[in-house]
Amino acid sequence: MDNKLHYLSMIQSVINRMASNSFLLKGWTVTLVVGLLAFANIKSMDSKYTLIALIPAIIFWILDGYFLNQERLYIKLYVKATKLKDDEDVNFSLNAKVFEKEFDWLEAIFSTTLSLFYVPIIFVILLILFFF
Repeated sequence: MDNKLHYLSMIQSVINRMASNSFLLKGWTVTLVVGLLAFANIKSMDSKYTLIALIPAIIFWILDGYFLNQERLYIKLYVKATKLKDDEDVNFSLNAKVFEKEFDWLEAIFSTTLSLFYVPIIFVILLILFFF
């Protein structure tokens, strides 16, 4: 039982790290986009600076989708590990690639949680780009 608990703890730490990475990406997205839009405002709303703000928003959205997908894979590994009967069955493998067929990276990118965060940011950037 002790091996199983240690194994579950290892998987949980990976899941926490993925969630933390996702949180940090959202913070960096807001920081960079607001900074670039402020810089564009200083330069009399120069459209090239506004357009540059799209780059970190899109790249961080894709990267955040990757972390969300990885988090889902490790949650599936965690569920599988909870069903182990004996300590002898625990192999301490953190390979979650066996579950890749169950989750799609694009599905993670366009998930509700990420879309509700990144789509409004990109919408505001495009709104500023085309109307100001």
